[in-house]
Amino acid sequence: MNTKQVVWLRNDLRIKDNPAVFYASQNGLVEVIISVTPEQWIHHQESPAKLGLRADLIKLVTAQFADLGIQVTLVEADHFADLPDKIVAFCQSVSAHDLWFNQETPLDERRRDNDVSVLCEQNSIQTHAQSIDLIVAKPVFSQQGTPFKVFTPFYKRWLQILSTQDRAPLPAPEKQGEAIAVIDFDPTWRGPYREDLWPVDGEATKRRLWQFCHHKESFYDEQRDIPSLPGTSTLSPYLSLGAIGPRELLFAIEYTCDQAGRDWRGSIWLKELAWRDFYRQLLLHFDTLNMSKPFKPETDRITWNNPEVGFQAWCDGNTGFPIVDAAMRQLAQTGWMHNRLRMITASFLTKLLFIDWRIGEAYFMNTLIDGEFAANNGGWQWSASTGCDAAPYFRVFNPTRQSERFDPSGDFIRRFVPELRSLDNKAIHNPSDTQRLELNYPTPIIDYKSARQHAISAFAQLTSKPALN
Repeated sequence: MNTKQVVWLRNDLRIKDNPAVFYASQNGLVEVIISVTPEQWIHHQESPAKLGLRADLIKLVTAQFADLGIQVTLVEADHFADLPDKIVAFCQSVSAHDLWFNQETPLDERRRDNDVSVLCEQNSIQTHAQSIDLIVAKPVFSQQGTPFKVFTPFYKRWLQILSTQDRAPLPAPEKQGEAIAVIDFDPTWRGPYREDLWPVDGEATKRRLWQFCHHKESFYDEQRDIPSLPGTSTLSPYLSLGAIGPRELLFAIEYTCDQAGRDWRGSIWLKELAWRDFYRQLLLHFDTLNMSKPFKPETDRITWNNPEVGFQAWCDGNTGFPIVDAAMRQLAQTGWMHNRLRMITASFLTKLLFIDWRIGEAYFMNTLIDGEFAANNGGWQWSASTGCDAAPYFRVFNPTRQSERFDPSGDFIRRFVPELRSLDNKAIHNPSDTQRLELNYPTPIIDYKSARQHAISAFAQLTSKPALN
């Protein structure tokens, strides 16, 4: 049991509920490596905020391992392609013949892991690829053995599998020696982020999870679409980098539902977490999603508008539609956006400004602290009606109606568009021309009705055009 086991961490920066860490610790003494690939992260459009959070989470998990007497080494490379040689060299330097890691779903990451595994095998190092970091890690297939393309039947089958599998989170490894010194780590690639909103300490994510489950989970369905209320968990930045494991979330749901006498399978928050699994599993089954291609290939024939017209106003929160502007300013100021607002702003860009969804997808990834490829891609393709289980092409969110429905008192708008604070609860959703002039707030950059009709007509014409060869 004293054989050296090397654990390779990437987007799973935690010691608990970590299959690679736990199972490696059952087979010998653990030594951890964390790969640092800043150029690759930038190529994958990770935002400065996410890079900053990543850096601090690396420091945190390194200290946690050090308390257990487990050494952490950073393996630095510019790109994924540079990792195989470095990882094999490290394993050889510590006389380790076993490498453990948790699988990931994006295509580039799968290719990286395959290249590392091949080189390890050539050098007599055995790789132990653990399950993908999902609540239901095994592929969720239909009775015909095919992947689901629609969420609802996926979710039903997902729940069936989940009900029969072991759902308990794995414990942290036991101490394997005296505490050791923590490595010095102050990377140049670390970006700024709102540390007041996203604290990094040993209890931050755990505290946020349990406070949400104890006080908000039962009201989640009622409050999740109201951006002025703190009705969501705000755990997504930690989940995107693996600072908390999906089975820990599941355990918290089960526990609190049991305490309240409710069936955990009926949790709406659990259903939202199933969307995370759904989008990640799609990447495994449809490689073109990893290549900036729409799930519906015919939608690649759409001629989108020039992004120079309206895109910068959308980015800056100056479209003249208060709820859109409030949402985009929230993103700029916090690095995060409420999910209902992500749908509203994405629909505005793709259906009303009629700008290519890939441009919005990239902007979100470059700005969000919780940017995660599968969910971001899935959300944008849903909004643009180009994706799997997408919104019907004729569904175009009316931003004013959405504002009146989900921010009826204008509280959220007042928070992020302060120039409109003085308006009453009706006018704040669509100020008059006079009010806009007096308050120095822009007129709408598009006419909703004509923009909506243009989008519907463009999608409808796809069925009359010949298919591409």
